[in-house]
Amino acid sequence: MNHLSIADKYPWKNKEQIVWQFTLFTVMGGIATAAHYAVLVVLVRGLYLSPVAASAAGYLVGALVSYILNFKITFRSHKQHLEALPRFLGVAVIGLGLNTSIMAICTGLLSLYYLVGQVLATVLVLIWNFVANRLWTFNEQGDTQHDN
Repeated sequence: MNHLSIADKYPWKNKEQIVWQFTLFTVMGGIATAAHYAVLVVLVRGLYLSPVAASAAGYLVGALVSYILNFKITFRSHKQHLEALPRFLGVAVIGLGLNTSIMAICTGLLSLYYLVGQVLATVLVLIWNFVANRLWTFNEQGDTQHDN
């Protein structure tokens, strides 16, 4: 009988790979975040939208940029887009909910400047997105392809 620990079942065994992927994920996320913030600022300052709505729109733009970069560069995925994209979008929708909730709390309840709230939201959602995308969206351990 094969007794696998949780660590053996999930792709967390190679710490160097995790650090490298997190570094790449963060760099790709930086590019996606720049797109997010650009949309946020343009919509707030140029079109006078509310910071919460503008942040949601920016998040969606950033999510698209993030998918493309992480699919190609960070995780070098071989999954079909028909499988990976819906998973990524599911993670992104949860991330959008987290981002929007954090922004609403920061700008409403806490009366923080909207960019301060956005920085806090960005850090927390980064952690969520990396873990969920590594373990679920781009995890190819359960695939039928094996390296021989």
